[in-house]
Amino acid sequence: MRTTDGATARMLRTPKVAAVAGIVAALLLGAAVLLVHLAVPEHPQDAADWVEHTSQRDFLHGALALLPFAGIFFLWFMGAVRDYVGEAEDRFFATLFLGSGFLFVAMLFVLAATTGSLLAVTDVSASASAGERALWQYGRHLVLELLTGYATRMAAVFVVSTTTIGHRLGIFPRWLAWLGYLVALVLLFAVGGTSHLELVFPLWMLAVSGHILVVTLRRRRAGGRPDRGAATTP
Repeated sequence: MRTTDGATARMLRTPKVAAVAGIVAALLLGAAVLLVHLAVPEHPQDAADWVEHTSQRDFLHGALALLPFAGIFFLWFMGAVRDYVGEAEDRFFATLFLGSGFLFVAMLFVLAATTGSLLAVTDVSASASAGERALWQYGRHLVLELLTGYATRMAAVFVVSTTTIGHRLGIFPRWLAWLGYLVALVLLFAVGGTSHLELVFPLWMLAVSGHILVVTLRRRRAGGRPDRGAATTP
């Protein structure tokens, strides 16, 4: 049997998949967050100007196209990381990891659906009646609240649980653990008062994915790749 070879190869492939999926998800999510902030004004008095500019609506169309793929790659990233942790995962933090990750993805899809509805309303509201402007104000507030109020809080729980699991198992170095807890504090308490702070979450994903990828490449270069001719058991 080649169980030793198969298990080692699987352990080497899994972090590479997690790193690639995490990098793609981070880039897509970061781009979508930027597009939403560029499109949706933070101050209500800017709503009248927004309705008359098609460039902002194009930004929202772009965010709407990116968010589903960001959610898909984020789920792939979650699955690959959990598979890499394996049987060593803590049940308490694993529950937080799964629950917060699923809720974060759900918030992304709700945000995408809300953005699509907002586009459907504003595309036909060039005349800008009083009722249409009131509906736009409601949609604008809902989009920003979902992004800065709820999705980021679920992202903070996901960062805390992932960082704690990685730190306890020795997967994350100390600097990455401190970075994770700092990002979680920012997502919990600072987001909402200052623009674009949600971007610390995709930046953290890039840091985690980059670390996993670098560690994997170092192991393979140092001889971590299995020797197929020597590790064969009858």
